[in-house]
Amino acid sequence: MIKQLAHLCFFSENAEAMVSFYRDKLGLPIAFIMNNSEGGAPFGWYMECGKDTFIEIFDQEGAVQEWGGELVALKEGAASRYRHLCLETEDIEAARKELLGKGVEVTEIKMGIDHSYQCWIKDVDGNAIELMMYTGESLQFSNRR
Repeated sequence: MIKQLAHLCFFSENAEAMVSFYRDKLGLPIAFIMNNSEGGAPFGWYMECGKDTFIEIFDQEGAVQEWGGELVALKEGAASRYRHLCLETEDIEAARKELLGKGVEVTEIKMGIDHSYQCWIKDVDGNAIELMMYTGESLQFSNRR
């Protein structure tokens, strides 16, 4: 029934900074930009994550103007069921080094309980992002052997 994750959506009060983080720090290209119907101003960005998966970032104010609703306070650490986004990398040490070189705070690399390497960063809105590198022992693939 489900093929794969299609996209993860963020509403932000700092949309341009969020787009810059995912594009310039993580290297995700912009697939396309959504412009509002009134004046054509951009309010939504689709960032490519590979294999037809995306992160969509919406300027909260622009989205409310386009689709209705109301502005709500978006605060780091606010109660939410969202916990983190995980992005796969093929070389976690090189990814960590590159991010540190770009001024991104990155945790140390550790082996997770799932037998995959992981380290953590946050985007400009404080959303947690796990970077993961699978191993030959990763539990994600144990049922495929």
